[in-house]
Amino acid sequence: MVALFACASALSVANVYYAQPLLDALAVDFAIGRAAIGGVITVTQVGSVLALLLLVPLGDLLPRRRLMLVQLVALTASLAGVALASNATVLMLGMLAVGMLGTAMTQGLIAYAASASAESERGRVVGAAQGGVVAGLLLARALAGLIADIAGWRAVYASSALAMIAMALLLWRTLPVLTTTARPLSYPQLVASMLTLLRRDRVLQVRGTIAMLMFAAFSILWSALVLPLGAPPYSYSHTAIGAFGLVGVAGTLAASRAGQWADRGWAQRTSGGALLLLLLSWLPLGLFGASSGPVALVALIAGILALDLGVQALQVTNQSMIFRAHSGSHSRLVGCYMLFYAVGSGSGAIAATSMYAAAGWTGVCLLGGAVSASAMLFWAVTLEKRPPRA
Repeated sequence: MVALFACASALSVANVYYAQPLLDALAVDFAIGRAAIGGVITVTQVGSVLALLLLVPLGDLLPRRRLMLVQLVALTASLAGVALASNATVLMLGMLAVGMLGTAMTQGLIAYAASASAESERGRVVGAAQGGVVAGLLLARALAGLIADIAGWRAVYASSALAMIAMALLLWRTLPVLTTTARPLSYPQLVASMLTLLRRDRVLQVRGTIAMLMFAAFSILWSALVLPLGAPPYSYSHTAIGAFGLVGVAGTLAASRAGQWADRGWAQRTSGGALLLLLLSWLPLGLFGASSGPVALVALIAGILALDLGVQALQVTNQSMIFRAHSGSHSRLVGCYMLFYAVGSGSGAIAATSMYAAAGWTGVCLLGGAVSASAMLFWAVTLEKRPPRA
């Protein structure tokens, strides 16, 4: 069952990130300027925010298997809409819907995994599901690049629509039925209760802010990287660009191990190490822009590896900490938490492409380093206050 959660999470989250290695192709096909093409990622993250506010909390109210089936059918239709988009407006609307429904599925599965597991192993189970998310991120970039080179970017979304149909059948037949002990709430009360969680839960506030900053840094790298790699002197294909995402496969291992460390009470030490790694990753990434050839590529690979390790270890630690209480509110907790993520990821994407247009790769790395330093500083300041559940 843990493996099922991981695989389903991977396939779901991949839909939100297929566009990253395709930005240059989308810019050409829909006549969107390079400074503005990051808006494709941003509108997807706007969809993610809407999902976290309006769809993810439904997991605490409705039967989850039925809810996921409806969401998967709608996601399939949205993917087909993107594949058939004839202009930039239709593309953006399709990306908005894919962001909403792909996010709703992914975070619903993580909340499902947390609710189905015992408290003593929750970090391990959530870590495994998050490992699937990491794998999905990596596969999204590599697979999207490969399919785009073979059959065009539209085939990426058409193929994913078929995969979602297969996943719907598997989940409907396999997922366990969970009973809820929470008192019944109306939908308006359910959504309003998220504001209460955001206002009262200090661990959620602190960990959410850290997540916003770390995912801004993550998005700054991956939204801008396609631009220098697709231009001279590299001029790599989409397949080659997407393959760079596979460097971060170690992030899957970090996600699994970080969950176990959180179960042992080492969450703050894991956080400090992950944030330091995130900050240091921008040094080799900066060297990539300062030179060319094999040395530059080795520096790039080292930076990607360090950044993905730090982000994924921190992500699992954050989620393990916020799930320690409120057992009947896991869907709302993950929805609140991922709101911070969506804000960081969306703002990082548009900031990265704008910075690249203005100051090149060096400007992108300075921006990423500044955001990473802010995350570490915030963690250090809030650590002194010792949140009650940390």
